[in-house]
Amino acid sequence: MHILMVSHFFESHLGGIERVAGHLSRQMIAAGAELTWAASAQDEAPTDMPAIALPCINPTEKLTGLPMPIPGPGGMTALWRAVGRADAVVVHDALYVTSILALVMARMRGRPVVLIQHIAGIPFASALMRALMALANAMVTRPMLSAADEVVFISDTVRRDLLGDPARRDYTLLFNGVDGEVFSRLGPAADGLPGGKRRVLFVGRFVEKKGLSILRAVAALRPDITFVLAGAGPIRPSSWGLANVHDLGPQTPAQLAALYRSADCLLLPSVGEGFPLVIQEAMACGLPVICGAPTHLADPEAARWLRGAQVDLGDPAGSAARIAAMLNAPGLTLPERASMAAWAGARYSWRGMAGSILALIKD
Repeated sequence: MHILMVSHFFESHLGGIERVAGHLSRQMIAAGAELTWAASAQDEAPTDMPAIALPCINPTEKLTGLPMPIPGPGGMTALWRAVGRADAVVVHDALYVTSILALVMARMRGRPVVLIQHIAGIPFASALMRALMALANAMVTRPMLSAADEVVFISDTVRRDLLGDPARRDYTLLFNGVDGEVFSRLGPAADGLPGGKRRVLFVGRFVEKKGLSILRAVAALRPDITFVLAGAGPIRPSSWGLANVHDLGPQTPAQLAALYRSADCLLLPSVGEGFPLVIQEAMACGLPVICGAPTHLADPEAARWLRGAQVDLGDPAGSAARIAAMLNAPGLTLPERASMAAWAGARYSWRGMAGSILALIKD
């Protein structure tokens, strides 16, 4: 079986969706599948698997923080040929141009498609952006969900948003995995972090939808707390002029695990999320989590461990005040953190997720 995996970027772009695509690709190859990963040539392609770097332009990311690589004629030709060589196509998220092209080409060439949907609507601060997102989901996402042979959701909140309750079509709910050899309570802590204060950690892309304006406001309200940020993007936290904010830049998985073990809380004040991988990684390391609601309900079984904050990108001050108050509440006890880590490590498996998707393809 030859599988074509399609995402908007390769994992070197450092986004969550592309990290998921990388993990699944490696697990499927380990399970015996032949696999090729196609994504934009904007970032470095992996060297440990067959990959097709599609020549694209990406005009929107710097302007809006919303990545949208668009293949040119050479990229479309390469994708067409890759679809033709595949027995099945696995597509990540419906709204990206690479995903749309891959599904349309697969339909034209008679190849089955598994669509993995990560996000639903994004409540941007801009009314125009909110309207455009709602229109895009109505005109593109829902037709893509209908056209796919199999639909996988990585979050039950995303499933409810896009398919309703009860769901309007069959679907499979599969949660992203966690690399248990890296993300666990056992291992070194991070070196060189400021001492003497509580540490709140943010991990993710430095873009609007991740709540960076709210994070900045929270840090300004709470100078008694050290805020450590790991990631990259068009927003630069180092320019905020806040002495309690430390921008570490991109981190390797091992460095992230050490940060999870060294922090007191993971704060992810984002909107329009499915189930961010960093939440599951933090849980596996025993780190308490505050995230935007309703992300804390993405996995109903995990909701007991997570705290959800009402986040409004149009009201950073009000959102920050709510989160700042939540930081005063007692966190999980050490036994509770240990229980959460053991539970998450047992529940979230890349091998299990990849095996389930392969079974959908074979069926």
